[in-house]
Amino acid sequence: MTGTPRTGRLPVPQGRSGCPINLTVELLGDRWSLVVLRDIMFGGHRRFRGLLTDSVEGIASNILAARLAKLVDAGLLTRHDDPTHRQKIEYRLTEAAIQLVPVMTQLGAWGSRWLPASRELSVRAELLARGGPELGERFMDELRAVHLEGRPQPSGGVLAELTLAYERAAADEE
Repeated sequence: MTGTPRTGRLPVPQGRSGCPINLTVELLGDRWSLVVLRDIMFGGHRRFRGLLTDSVEGIASNILAARLAKLVDAGLLTRHDDPTHRQKIEYRLTEAAIQLVPVMTQLGAWGSRWLPASRELSVRAELLARGGPELGERFMDELRAVHLEGRPQPSGGVLAELTLAYERAAADEE
């Protein structure tokens, strides 16, 4: 396992200024970092191949590899060897990444309100926003169990609810 900060702060460069918004934008403001974190959080993908083939946006393999390395180095993801296959790596969210759930929820809700977003790709953020802090906390607890403690994804958890809503919305679009 690598990439876990020990100081209580993420191991990132000082940045152009000490402004927390600027520092966050410098870390996450590229085209792909939030999308990779989204796919791990909301898509349940934890391996390179799943992130590469199941991303709606079609990220290139070299860009995905670079973003995964950047997110590991920044302390937002950790790498774990897959015990079933020597060459496979599993990526897991750290606590710092899990605490981005409310931010991701608000970005999604804002985007679904103000941008021409598709219904099926908006439904998860809308459900989380409507569920309020309680649902967000349940989801974050579920992510902690899966990513920090290594437990299996619960079949009846928040991610399962969000996935079902997405699948229903996608079926309605067809």
